Amino acid sequence: MRLSPALLRTHPRLLVAAIVGVLVALAVPLGPLMRVLVGWNTAAWLYVLLIAILATRSTAAQVRRLADVEDENARAVLVLVCLAGLASLVAIIFELAAARDLHGSDKLLRYAFTGSTVLGSWFLIGTLFAMHYARLYYLAPAQQAPLQFPDAPCEPDYWDFLYFSFTLSVAVQTSDIAIASPVLRKLALGQSIIFFLFNTAILGLSINIAAGLIG
Repeated sequence: MRLSPALLRTHPRLLVAAIVGVLVALAVPLGPLMRVLVGWNTAAWLYVLLIAILATRSTAAQVRRLADVEDENARAVLVLVCLAGLASLVAIIFELAAARDLHGSDKLLRYAFTGSTVLGSWFLIGTLFAMHYARLYYLAPAQQAPLQFPDAPCEPDYWDFLYFSFTLSVAVQTSDIAIASPVLRKLALGQSIIFFLFNTAILGLSINIAAGLIG
């Protein structure tokens, strides 16, 4: 799971988002934990935006070419970002505890920031899984496609993989796309577990925020 120096070439958008996030974290005059969360929040939403722009402009042929460019870093990046996303949930718990001592607009802003951070992590990880599914799909032999789309034969683009990833994130299943690969089944299982934790945390945080606002 070693990261090679080719990260700039293989994951330029993620690297740009990470650099911007670090710069923002260093610039804001806040405590250490809030700096980290602000930087993470910035990086997460920026990466999701950059991928949305990429998906809007990319054809299936371009998705195939980008899959060929990626290397062994893809799995390491996915694991590291997932771990960081889960860590952000733990950090948010401490921030919510501190928010109880705030009042008025300060409390509302802290809750809004908390919601933004959790949702940013949720979208970031789902987007990274979609990119990884695209890579594995186009690196597999044509006769052994790891995902079976209902309108086959087809060449799926990023929107197809985003659909698969986020449907799996929300419903922990897809009704119209079949998984035909042991590797992707393991990946889908990992994503389902991660997003079960995320969805449970979002529900708990929502109840906590609602109780705080009512109180």
